[in-house]
Amino acid sequence: MKSVGFIGWRGIVGSVLLQRMIKKNDFNKIKVTFFTTSQFNKYFPLNIKNINKTLHNAYDIEQLLLLDIIITCQGSEYTNKIYYKLRQKGWQGYWLDAASNLRTDDNTIIVLDPVNLDLIKEKIDIGIKTFVGGNCTVSLMLMALGGLFKKNLIDWIFVSTYQAISGAGAKYIKELLLQTNFLHENITDIIHSNKFNILEVEKIITLLLNNKEFPQQYSTIPLVNNVIPWIDKQINNGQTKEEWKGQFETNKILNNKNIIPIDGICVRVPTLRAHSQSFMVKLNKDLSIKNIEDIIQSHNKWVKIIPNDYIYTTKYLTPCAVNRTLNIPVGRIKKLNIEKNCFSMFTVGDQLLWGAAEPLRRMLKLLI
Repeated sequence: MKSVGFIGWRGIVGSVLLQRMIKKNDFNKIKVTFFTTSQFNKYFPLNIKNINKTLHNAYDIEQLLLLDIIITCQGSEYTNKIYYKLRQKGWQGYWLDAASNLRTDDNTIIVLDPVNLDLIKEKIDIGIKTFVGGNCTVSLMLMALGGLFKKNLIDWIFVSTYQAISGAGAKYIKELLLQTNFLHENITDIIHSNKFNILEVEKIITLLLNNKEFPQQYSTIPLVNNVIPWIDKQINNGQTKEEWKGQFETNKILNNKNIIPIDGICVRVPTLRAHSQSFMVKLNKDLSIKNIEDIIQSHNKWVKIIPNDYIYTTKYLTPCAVNRTLNIPVGRIKKLNIEKNCFSMFTVGDQLLWGAAEPLRRMLKLLI
């Protein structure tokens, strides 16, 4: 039975991963120790089989060296502090990581087994020991359009993302809720007044968003009643880092020798969970809508084709419909009148599941 260390289990991604592992009885197959960066020698709060209840110091290199597998959702700062120290000391265990900073390393594999299982197995066989989760929107795109990628039908993709606030972290979820509550407290009486005037309410809301009491501890601009067309830092070519990841990570996951161009604009929106993406896809063959739907649907059991009509789209192709599920609906598939073989597609996926926790959970299963 493999010894596994789990770091970062209290954060959003770590908590979702923990829930999934409990639900799928993964702890029955491993001997796990939970680590903490702050609560040393306290006790793990849940009753799980085969665990060491005492929380260990996540910075204790000697303890970490004893493990067969380390799985971390603690973030890039922790990875930078610990990963290289362990490797320098000769640790030969498997490192599984939700953070982004190892994804560009040549000896690191970005895992998404419904898409690149053969590559993962090949790299395990030759001794690769570092496996990381991919960017959330990249993983969700590949789950949605994997069939088209597998058959080498894609010339290029332009994507517009609509990324939930939970992708920025728990403190931003709280801030969005505090901002929503602030507006609610200040307009409730007006809404229920007999003299309700929508333009007056809109004016009041605009003033409230600029009020010095408006909750803005972490965000520099309002999250509520807003969209933010900027995620992550800027890089030299005008892209943000989030937009750059689309092409780099997709082609690395697919192990492509010929790079598929991918670009777009990544936008933060005030939904709580599940990312949406709108694609313009240029194919290299003239396919019918039915052909495209069949290719997409046949790739994996989680992708679901949504008929291109109002009722199905509004019922099944939204964050509310997908939240907390592994479903990857794909809809709004239609030929565009822009260029030959150009199609639109829209997909939604829970970025905390297929976009973060689930690929790591499934990678752990492959190793045990």
